[in-house]
Amino acid sequence: MRILFVGAGAVGGYFGGRLLEKGVDVTFLVRERRKQELEKYGLVIHSIHGDAVLAPRLLVAGESAEPFDLVVFSNKAYHLDGAIADAKPYVGEATMILPLLNGMAHMEALWKAFGRENVLGGLCFIETTLNERGEIIQTSPAHEMRFGEWPAGRTERVKALESLFAGANARFRLSEQIAADMWNKYLFIATMSGVTTLFRAPIGPIRSGEYGSVIIDRLFREIKTIIQAHGAPLTDEMAERQRTQLEQIAPTMKSSMQRDMEKGQLIEADHLQGYLLALAKRHGIHAPMLEAVYHNLKIYEASRATS
Repeated sequence: MRILFVGAGAVGGYFGGRLLEKGVDVTFLVRERRKQELEKYGLVIHSIHGDAVLAPRLLVAGESAEPFDLVVFSNKAYHLDGAIADAKPYVGEATMILPLLNGMAHMEALWKAFGRENVLGGLCFIETTLNERGEIIQTSPAHEMRFGEWPAGRTERVKALESLFAGANARFRLSEQIAADMWNKYLFIATMSGVTTLFRAPIGPIRSGEYGSVIIDRLFREIKTIIQAHGAPLTDEMAERQRTQLEQIAPTMKSSMQRDMEKGQLIEADHLQGYLLALAKRHGIHAPMLEAVYHNLKIYEASRATS
């Protein structure tokens, strides 16, 4: 089975690299600059789970290649339209599409581009970034990629992926309820990124402040209400496990959106918090904490655009 990872950044480079390390047929679709970087230094992973230096097969958009069996989208949401356009020539009638983006808004775009029947559900749990040399720095105990049929189920094609991924130096997990998993993660990450970007601090100092837990809880409850009003498969029990996790994660933990802001990079405000606010309006839900979070993110974006 031939796999194409769209992007070789912190997420795609890590999981694709772990599959390549195992001996899976992996190719990375990259920009010319990233191609030159990878050809010069290799795909370098520094991880608490073990380091690796790999020589990946690379493809630049427009180059000729046969359709792949699986195409994994590991890009940021604000690059999705370009990533879809770049990947389309390498997608055949039976190609599976696996997105690892946060949130849910990207699913509609992928269904429209590739057909609903070809798009799996997917997500990942990992803390990783690129250093100045383009090396992947992975620091979290969790390094899990989850995939499955949308919205749920177990088919021969995903069981084949499960077999292919088995034995790699990361956790590749087949889920029979991937839609629920994705909404569950969305609740967590929208809350986590919301409060850490609002206060420009790791989760610990926010939690320990006089009003911190109250603010976290208000934002969490607003997002939970919106998701459940939308009819998503998110139970109260699942939500409470995420709320407990927000209290238990390491105090030094930052969201990836916060790290992107610290670097002056683009962020996924519209894809994450903005999409939730659109759902809130559709269902007549007032979400003042979420509005404050989103307004803060849009101020950052405006400042970044003029600087």
